[in-house]
Amino acid sequence: MHRLVMRVSTAMAMAGGAMLLALVLLVCASVAGRELNEILREGWLAGTAFADWAVNGLGLGSIDGDFELVEAGMAFVIFAFLPLTQATVGHASVDLFAERLPRAVDRWLGAVIEAVFAAVLILIAVQLWGGLQTKLAAGQVTIRLGFPIWWAYALAMVPAVLAALVGVWCAWARLVEAATGRVVLVRDGPLTETGRADR
Repeated sequence: MHRLVMRVSTAMAMAGGAMLLALVLLVCASVAGRELNEILREGWLAGTAFADWAVNGLGLGSIDGDFELVEAGMAFVIFAFLPLTQATVGHASVDLFAERLPRAVDRWLGAVIEAVFAAVLILIAVQLWGGLQTKLAAGQVTIRLGFPIWWAYALAMVPAVLAALVGVWCAWARLVEAATGRVVLVRDGPLTETGRADR
């Protein structure tokens, strides 16, 4: 099961990375276009045939609706990295207190923490679903591009649901670890089903 979780989580993180790269390129192109537009309108090329052709003919300038596209895409990007972070126990943690606990207590504490993570991820997915339903019913669209706002919610739902499912699996795996002492989830490393829990 852990191999499937890792493959799907990795694929989702790669999709999030691709979306993030596309958004970065979009912002760079928009900023470059806006700066070139200002240079051609107000700089030493202002009023020349080339400046008029570049600004009016090519439409050189910022990309219309760039903020709306970044806002919609970033929701997907954030949720897309959650499944892999959850599966690899990649969340930031401070273990000053836990280091002093006996191994068995630490394993049970880890199971409780994973269960809380799972509950929070489920709550986020449920609330996102509610927001999607609200935006769909209201028929809201973005101001500049006029695309339905619910599209962004629907796009973010896929990784959010996957993150919730991975969270539930991780909570179950930590419970198995606490009950049996076997390692199922390895901190700061790949997942394995063999071995004894070090912590």
